[in-house]
Amino acid sequence: MKAYKVFNSDWTCYGFQFEVGKEYKLDVNPIFCEVGFHFCQNPANCFKYYDFDPKNHVAEIEVLGIIVGTPEEKECSNHIKVVREITWLEVLQLVNTGANNTGLGNSGYSNSGDRNSGYRNSGYSNSGNRNSGYSNSGDRNSGYRNSGYSNSGNRNSGYSNSGDKNSGDSNSGNRNSGNSNSGDFNACDFETGFFNSIQADVVRVFNKLCKSTVWENCNKPDFIYFNLCQWVSFNDMSDEEKTQYPKAFVCDGYLKTFDYKEAWQNSFKNASEYDIALLKALPNFDAAVFFEITGIKIE
Repeated sequence: MKAYKVFNSDWTCYGFQFEVGKEYKLDVNPIFCEVGFHFCQNPANCFKYYDFDPKNHVAEIEVLGIIVGTPEEKECSNHIKVVREITWLEVLQLVNTGANNTGLGNSGYSNSGDRNSGYRNSGYSNSGNRNSGYSNSGDRNSGYRNSGYSNSGNRNSGYSNSGDKNSGDSNSGNRNSGNSNSGDFNACDFETGFFNSIQADVVRVFNKLCKSTVWENCNKPDFIYFNLCQWVSFNDMSDEEKTQYPKAFVCDGYLKTFDYKEAWQNSFKNASEYDIALLKALPNFDAAVFFEITGIKIE
């Protein structure tokens, strides 16, 4: 039976010295994880036990003796032959079914992380696209375990949340099923408090009370709606960014995450005079409060 085995840089494994082309046999029955020469039929599984390190050696082996263990994971035998060394280029081709991956176990393309079925992910276990976090099924998430899209928070099933565990959208608070809440545990919208199911008749705008209907019906500038994440293509990356993210050339870029004020200021750069007029016309507009929140000075 053909299988795969990883060795240290000196061709040892747990103190046993190996050499390509030679057979190795123990005069005892193998005991899984205790006695025997361990290997994997799936080469990607080898790297659950060894680092993905080019200093190590990877070899195709022939299993000639008694086999114990789990075929889908790891097995061991008392008799093997080290058939040939595998180059790291071939290793990458074996562990990935997609293309242009530097990570492990990817069925998608241009991933630098591991176990991705989507595209251009730098994190792990993502089925969506352009994620820099982990275990996301949606797209463009920099957080963790999101099934929605464009979340910088964690475990959201909604969209564009910077908070955590929201099923609604655009929440900066946590565990909301409504939308645009900065408070927690709310099933309504635009709530700053906690455990509310009915939206209040009044809201605070620029630290002053305002009828909620007035706020909902006023015209708002487009630039106040922004994302905290932005995909930066490799050609647009600075030299410093290319140094910081050396694998970005494989993914053709990386997902950049901005802090809150930085995201505000990036969006404001594209604001027109009309947008600024809409901003100043918002109920209770206060330039000092706006500056405190965003870092943007309005004359």
